[in-house]
Amino acid sequence: MNDEKIKQPKEQPNEPVKTEAPEKPKKNYNLVFLGIGATVLAFLTTFISLKLYHDSGDIYLDRSRPGFLPEKEEVEQSEQEKSDYAFPSTGTITPEVMDEFLENLKAEVNRLNDFPVEAFDPNSLSDDTLGF
Repeated sequence: MNDEKIKQPKEQPNEPVKTEAPEKPKKNYNLVFLGIGATVLAFLTTFISLKLYHDSGDIYLDRSRPGFLPEKEEVEQSEQEKSDYAFPSTGTITPEVMDEFLENLKAEVNRLNDFPVEAFDPNSLSDDTLGF
């Protein structure tokens, strides 16, 4: 056979042995913390804004709330408010009731006819016309 020596492949240095424990798969709690944090932040800011709304007194000026009672100086009864007439919803219809209704109806028609602005006039919604 051949006298040639068989060349041994060069030995590669051994890789260092890892002593760390294998990494466990992370459970993604970040999304849960984000949701809880957003909810707490929303409740906190809502509470603060409602507290400021109440403490500043603006809650009493909100006219969209049911049961709003206007200030005494805001209440002014004009002649128009006093002249509002409501036809009775119950009871019998007698000539006296019909005469009363017709009198109030004529008064309302006269009030509308004497209104200073035409219905479709551009100035019909001005502050002066509406009494502001």
